[in-house]
Amino acid sequence: MQIDSAGAIIGLVVKRIILDTNVLVAALTSSKGASRAVLRGALLGLWQPLISLPLFLEYEDVMARREVLQRCPLPDEERQALLDALLSRCELIEVYYAWRPNLRDEGDNHVFELAVAAQDAALLTWNVRDFAGAELRFPQVTVMTPARWMKENS
Repeated sequence: MQIDSAGAIIGLVVKRIILDTNVLVAALTSSKGASRAVLRGALLGLWQPLISLPLFLEYEDVMARREVLQRCPLPDEERQALLDALLSRCELIEVYYAWRPNLRDEGDNHVFELAVAAQDAALLTWNVRDFAGAELRFPQVTVMTPARWMKENS
């Protein structure tokens, strides 16, 4: 493996991932586990995280919730710096089509639509069952837990 002067890996196809908000929360509230390892890998450039405007807004909303703030050991400044670092690594994907209604939880539809628009990214979530119940099926959408992702990609 070669690394260029900017710290990017040369000659390696970087797998693309979508982090459901529950993965980000788990990574920030637990010092161990697959969510933290996935976040660390994204920050190191091992995987290319993808984001859409609705997912960005959801990250900001959830990260400001009182119950998340109480569980996160990082002070506000460090938590914001970590979120900024993640966002600086993210590739913005514009979603042009809404595939609704599709999931039972309307709040998950925008994440699923991002996965459809991305076409080749793994959607990492701890709510795999919620996404498995989709009415519309897209063969290119892969949904898995962060633990499974780490097992298959480490």
